[in-house]
Amino acid sequence: MRLGVLDVGSNTVHLLVVDAHPGASPVPTASHKRVLRLAERLDEEGSVHAEGVADLLDVVRSAREVATSEGVEELMGFATSALREAPNGAGVLEDVRRETGVRLEVLSGGAEARLTFFAVRRWFGWSAGRMLVLDIGGGSLELAMGADEDAEVALSVPLGAGRTTRSHLAGGVTRPRDVAGLREHAREVLEAQAGRLRDQGAPDLVVGSSKTFRTLGRLTGAAPAREGMHVPRSLERAALEELVPRLASLGPAGRRRLAGVSDARAGQVVAGAVVALEAMRVLDVERMALSPWALREGVILRRLDALAPLLGR
Repeated sequence: MRLGVLDVGSNTVHLLVVDAHPGASPVPTASHKRVLRLAERLDEEGSVHAEGVADLLDVVRSAREVATSEGVEELMGFATSALREAPNGAGVLEDVRRETGVRLEVLSGGAEARLTFFAVRRWFGWSAGRMLVLDIGGGSLELAMGADEDAEVALSVPLGAGRTTRSHLAGGVTRPRDVAGLREHAREVLEAQAGRLRDQGAPDLVVGSSKTFRTLGRLTGAAPAREGMHVPRSLERAALEELVPRLASLGPAGRRRLAGVSDARAGQVVAGAVVALEAMRVLDVERMALSPWALREGVILRRLDALAPLLGR
């Protein structure tokens, strides 16, 4: 069957269309992405302002039209930290449902972490042993750990690449003192939660699963996307240590010229790199594998598992 998942994040709205059935790997057939930066379209109270709501409605309508043209049989929509934290988030969700017919489910930070962990487990399999999974989004960093398909610990902290850019590196200027301030902030936030992960024991495999981690992997020598999703990729802490000051020394225009950095990511890649580096330091990670599957795939795989009995699988 053909499924669609619509991810309304802090930075982008992303529609992924896959052909899938229970027991098989979902095969992507289409991808439709728009940069919306919803987390920047807030008023003084933190609510999404009217222009932001109007643009969101336009993007969701467009995504639904693409899903229809692609023959999607079921469209699953979800929203993450931007709408989760907005005081008017519930009203915005109702506007989306009424005006576009698309129902968006707001995921908690813990649910994000668990669904991402589930997708990464399915990708790497049982032979990976106990896994620690990290995912940097626009608004938050998710961390999850466990030996089964369901994470034993699932955490979400406010260290997304977009959020930390706005709070510490606004305006595209990355002065050393600002980078140092972000490193200290990230370290403090992570240390407050790290004990819950350390209590689980050492992981057999550490995985980074987000676009931010994949971009950092590309910048430190991982294979480009054109070589396919099954090529093993990794990120080394030592390489990231060297990358952070180099990225910080470049302006946004210089970062856009780097292989693997999109225009949408150029303004946030420094903050993402700093958060990734501090997470690896605090959690004593020297190397992590990179996963092509993350939250959207987790949503799809959970839905397929639920459909399996109905389809006689």
